[in-house]
Amino acid sequence: MSTAIDLGAFLRTRRARLRPEDVALPDYGGRRRVAGLRREEIAQLAGVSVDYYIRMEQGRVRPSPAVLDALARALRLDEDETRHLHRLAQPRPTARHAPRPRPEQQQVRPMLRLLLEELRDVPAMVMGRRMDILAWNTAACALLGDYASLKPAERNIPRITFLDPASRHLYADWTACARENVAYLRLEAGRYPDDPQLTSLIGELSLKSEDFRRWWAEHPVQDKTSGTKRFHHPVVGDLALTYETLRAADDPSQALITYAAAPGTSSHDALRMLLAWAAPTATTAPHTTVGGRRGHEG
Repeated sequence: MSTAIDLGAFLRTRRARLRPEDVALPDYGGRRRVAGLRREEIAQLAGVSVDYYIRMEQGRVRPSPAVLDALARALRLDEDETRHLHRLAQPRPTARHAPRPRPEQQQVRPMLRLLLEELRDVPAMVMGRRMDILAWNTAACALLGDYASLKPAERNIPRITFLDPASRHLYADWTACARENVAYLRLEAGRYPDDPQLTSLIGELSLKSEDFRRWWAEHPVQDKTSGTKRFHHPVVGDLALTYETLRAADDPSQALITYAAAPGTSSHDALRMLLAWAAPTATTAPHTTVGGRRGHEG
């Protein structure tokens, strides 16, 4: 993936979503040839020349952190988008002609595996690079599906979300979940622009999913943190669960994702019922298979 090309596309999509009134600029009327703000307007807001901004969009200059911060303010970028902009504009240097290191298979951190074993009543999984599913507990199988029935290469959140039709039935708002996956993959692409497995995943999803291809072109950027997901579960019906993403400070490439429901709610009762239904066929091992459905996670 070319960070120079991605930088230009990212800047253009962010210009396109702004209007003059959003940034306190006068709008003299008339039809604009392009959506959103013009290049000269962004240059004015960021305090740089129009020529310099054009060369930034073309990937022909390496702006300073101060210029990037000014540009982020001009484009009204949030924290995730601002960090992404810095990564695209100032990629890590690599030795010319140096062979690419063969990517190593991620191993689950021992403490995360221990937490999975302890969280018997909380659906939980460990997500690695590229949103790969590295490990899960029995409760996660009951809620999201049988990851053990998938080949290791298929245990990937966006691949399941976009390519398994059952995921569209599991999530009450599949579109929101799917778009979040695209936005997080964009973040990963900025972090690891030379990851061949990530490039292959993006190519596969672009080829096989029109939705993914369309949303990827919008250059969304969003980290995976916390929120609420609503499910249409085939066993217990509707649930609204809060998810949290927990990362170790010394290894942010792995995250523990948990799902829980507030006590006293119908979702809490439904989740307890689901875990009781799964219990007769489950063990406490973090890779146990429960049920015959394919795995899903958004």
